[in-house]
Amino acid sequence: MPVKLDENLLVGFANSDDAAVYKIDNERSLAFTVDFFTPVVDDPVCFGRIAAANALSDIYAMGGIPFLSLNIIAFPVGSVPDHIFSDILKGAAEKSMEAGVVIGGGHSVRDKEVKFGQAVIGYVANNEIIDNSNARPGDYIILTKPIGTGIVTTAKKLDGKVKIKTFRQAVALMESLNKTARDIMVSNNIRCATDITGFGLLGHLYEIAAASKIS
Repeated sequence: MPVKLDENLLVGFANSDDAAVYKIDNERSLAFTVDFFTPVVDDPVCFGRIAAANALSDIYAMGGIPFLSLNIIAFPVGSVPDHIFSDILKGAAEKSMEAGVVIGGGHSVRDKEVKFGQAVIGYVANNEIIDNSNARPGDYIILTKPIGTGIVTTAKKLDGKVKIKTFRQAVALMESLNKTARDIMVSNNIRCATDITGFGLLGHLYEIAAASKIS
């Protein structure tokens, strides 16, 4: 894929980072991301909250503060009740409001299965950008949330043999914003981070190691 180089594109295609970062002046840059996926829970409002929190996390992981988003939804019109559509958007609106993010619109398409996510844009101070290419040998690995929510939700879908308490804990984790973690990282001058999602801990550690040119 041809990529036009621009000196103001501080973070782009090179290292599979969580968001693109584009310098707009000597003080600030814009962080921009897009993320969407199929439902991980049956409750559409809950799914909307989870999907919005997931997209917002990409901005937080870069040290940014999100302020504007667009909804992206794929929907099988006619085969799924219409209220599912509005319920997903309701959940996303709730989580965006909690984050102080304005939803400016969005785009919908017909598809065979439901998919939802957001494109999110945020501000990040130029001296507070956190990317995935600054790891050093001997660094500690700190997780801001427990991992394994994907295992829990998949098990729930396959046979339902998951304790209600465990499932509810997993949902609460997926719905929770990473804003506090972002604030702690910035205040402590953390130089390297990533949002652990679809590739799991090992997959994202590999990306960090590759981007940082370490093993």
